[in-house]
Amino acid sequence: MDDHLTGSRGERAAKAAKIAELNDQLRKHSAGNGRVMVTQSVRTLGPDFELAALLKVRAFDAFSADNDPYGERDYGSFDLQEHRVLWKIDYYNLSLTGGSEDPTDPLQTSRVLTIMLAEDY
Repeated sequence: MDDHLTGSRGERAAKAAKIAELNDQLRKHSAGNGRVMVTQSVRTLGPDFELAALLKVRAFDAFSADNDPYGERDYGSFDLQEHRVLWKIDYYNLSLTGGSEDPTDPLQTSRVLTIMLAEDY
């Protein structure tokens, strides 16, 4: 189990809420200490598709227990122009050489939002 998922139920809920807030900042506004990446297969579909996918990620709000079991709002999927698109946010240390020790702390976490086609996963 990831370290940020440990602790009492209340501590886990508070951590998840903070992580979700930081994830939303990246996802909705490309804000905070993070990057937005797209896979080559998304890029191959052209800039219009890439922009449409990014806009759908920013507007995504269909979170459920199935796609967001920890309440961090770090994953989603949708259909776009006959393609299944997935997006995922991962938490790295600032040098991007390993995982973040504390994804609730933006001073030590670099978030990476990756937009991909389902077949990339």
